[in-house]
Amino acid sequence: MKFRLVVVLLLATGGRLPAQTNDEPALDVGGLLDAAQQFAQDNLDPDVLKALQDVDRGKVEDFLKNYQAYLQGDYVLDVAQLKDGAKAILPLLDGHEETQAYAAWLRARLDYFDAAEELKAITPPPPPPAGTNLPPHAPNPSFAVEQQVWVKKVAPRPWPEAAKKFVPELKAIFAAEGVPGELVWLAEVESGFDKRARSPAGAAGMFQLMPATAKNLGLSLFPFDQRQQPEPAAHAAAKYLRRLHEQFGDWRLAVAAYNCGEGTVQRQLNRFGTNNYGRIATHLPAETQMYVPKVEAIIRHREGAELEKLKAT
Repeated sequence: MKFRLVVVLLLATGGRLPAQTNDEPALDVGGLLDAAQQFAQDNLDPDVLKALQDVDRGKVEDFLKNYQAYLQGDYVLDVAQLKDGAKAILPLLDGHEETQAYAAWLRARLDYFDAAEELKAITPPPPPPAGTNLPPHAPNPSFAVEQQVWVKKVAPRPWPEAAKKFVPELKAIFAAEGVPGELVWLAEVESGFDKRARSPAGAAGMFQLMPATAKNLGLSLFPFDQRQQPEPAAHAAAKYLRRLHEQFGDWRLAVAAYNCGEGTVQRQLNRFGTNNYGRIATHLPAETQMYVPKVEAIIRHREGAELEKLKAT
């Protein structure tokens, strides 16, 4: 019964979100569940509608709210709390054709929860403030600490099976767009090179482009979604990365902006009066704090190259 709700919820959200800016949109959990209810009434058989009515909406809302709050909040260690819920939902999504696109999206993010758990274990809590009984709140791990964790995590990983087919073609496309070919490995971090991958927030394809970003880069979403076609999606992702690098002059900042939006990155740079990623890293959204060192570690592992030393062509 819970699986049926997930199916309905994801079907309802997959194509109904409005076009967003490049910054991560807020997830209206109540609205998504209401949309799922309406979708079931309009499109599905009575048994599915009954399942939707009978399900524990509170548990679904809790998971989605926590996912949004923890990944888009700025405290990395809280992300560990999502691990059990994500692993419980993944096999449900993976076991049915209609939700495998969402399983691909979630699978590529499972190691965020593992990494957050490891970071939590090695981060000593500070003493509570003097004269209070408040529980201690450990600071975010530094960028250097996250780099160490991600290098260790990705070191034993073989190439994703799909990468063997796509990487040579994608590298040629990135080179044609004036972007270092090593950056095609963003597709491993975003989707595991699964072109079907789709997020509940509306991003799609190997490179997880949002609708508004894709349109701005010249992709068509109808009648066929070009985000799910490797060649046009790669051209668009490379163009976007080139623009971000031209704006920030630094690949770490460009990769961070690819994940959380250039507006978010620029605000933090302005706030701290810097052009250095490491200076703002612990103040970015939690997902971005893990995304950048994960991309770095993947590129180092796959190519023996350093992200910050890549040269635009």
